[in-house]
Amino acid sequence: MVDYRGSVVEDLQLSPALVLPVSTSIGTALQLAFERDFSILPLHAPSSRATLLGWLSIDELKPLAERGSVDLDAPLSDLLETPRGEGQLPVKEFKRGRKYEVITPETPLEKLEAFFAAQQAPGGSGVQFALVTDGARKFVLGVVTTEDLQKFTQRRFPAPGTPDSTSVALPPSFAGSTQAGSAA
Repeated sequence: MVDYRGSVVEDLQLSPALVLPVSTSIGTALQLAFERDFSILPLHAPSSRATLLGWLSIDELKPLAERGSVDLDAPLSDLLETPRGEGQLPVKEFKRGRKYEVITPETPLEKLEAFFAAQQAPGGSGVQFALVTDGARKFVLGVVTTEDLQKFTQRRFPAPGTPDSTSVALPPSFAGSTQAGSAA
């Protein structure tokens, strides 16, 4: 496990979440996801923004759209109800009655890493993202993926000698500039 030195989810500088009602058209959802470079979109009930129903996997929807297997004018709710016969559906429903781990902007990154590890362990859900909510779980503030955590780790704690390392070599003309300034 990485020593995150007190970093929390807020330090990942996530983009604000885009939570869509299931009445949104499939084409609109794809367009919004591509504009924001999102791979996961949480979905809420049309009657209440506080009632999360599930999430849309853009990575699973894109090939279906490219093959013409989905009607882009149809609402996202059609992906919940209609089996496509083409493997997994791109919309996943949350399982009701299950205890969920609350991830907030103040959650330590060590806890987030442990959450992802538990999801990948045998018996875990296999999900590689977490919804970041306020403490009362009323608002989805962001979506964090395992890739977000990996990018943060590589950026914040680069391995020595890698191109991402923060060491900077000064040009020879700057090397003696402090000595020349003190002689004047």
